[in-house]
Amino acid sequence: MKQDRRIIALFVGSVLILGVIVGGPLLYSIKLSFYTAASFIDTPRWVGSGNYLEIMADPLFWGALVNGLVISISAIVLQVVLGISIALVLNRQFIGQTIVRALSIVPYFLPTVVACLVAQWMFDPNYGLIKSIMASFGRGMFDWGAEPSTAKGMVVLVSVWIWTPFVVTCVLAGLQTIPSQLYEAARVDGASAWKQFWHITLPGLRSVLIVVVLLRGIWMFNKFDVIWLLTKGGPMNETETLPTLAYRRAFIEFDLGAGAAVATVSFLFLAIVILIYLRFFPIDEAKQGR
Repeated sequence: MKQDRRIIALFVGSVLILGVIVGGPLLYSIKLSFYTAASFIDTPRWVGSGNYLEIMADPLFWGALVNGLVISISAIVLQVVLGISIALVLNRQFIGQTIVRALSIVPYFLPTVVACLVAQWMFDPNYGLIKSIMASFGRGMFDWGAEPSTAKGMVVLVSVWIWTPFVVTCVLAGLQTIPSQLYEAARVDGASAWKQFWHITLPGLRSVLIVVVLLRGIWMFNKFDVIWLLTKGGPMNETETLPTLAYRRAFIEFDLGAGAAVATVSFLFLAIVILIYLRFFPIDEAKQGR
């Protein structure tokens, strides 16, 4: 009985600590969005909804929102498609399977700074690996990060490279839970590999994919470090997203209130999208469907 009380007390205490760690900065950010201040030591001045009206009238805010959606959706689609494809290959029995599985998740364990430095070297227009490959096909120097037409694609490709292993790991774990008898019965009935994938594999991975897409969507939409390290929101604001815009307003333009307003709107927008997503793809129903 005492042990049960200790477990309950530990759980409640953990929830309270997590609430303070997460809820404290969130509430402070929301409060700060109704003020204007040049720094954290500056005396805040009440402006009410002024910050929100300002950012809503700023085309850069709407451009950052669209950029965030485009980058997030593009990266998630590629990560899921590649993740499923790689997981299906790694799920087969072959010599060196364990080693290949271990190597497939290496990019996910790299620090983001290291991964971005490697990506910058590869995309460098003067001596990068991709420049050398393009030169072998007779193409000249091309700066991916400086061109508005390709900067967004570079951010997406680097994001796919870093976080596809997360999808691979989740999908591979999900594949282990699908009974092999289902595939054997399908082969006996003459089902092709595509029909087995469509009618057995995908339904079996439904709950895993719902969670993976949800998590990757949250992380990609809030992603700051990769974009800032690669392009800093440029060129011509083509890769500016709400997290980078909030940082720029708060710590470069010295308007903490506007930065907090951007962050608050981003949080509310993401919360609404998550609620809509869970309305159409309930996690509990997905588990029951399996």
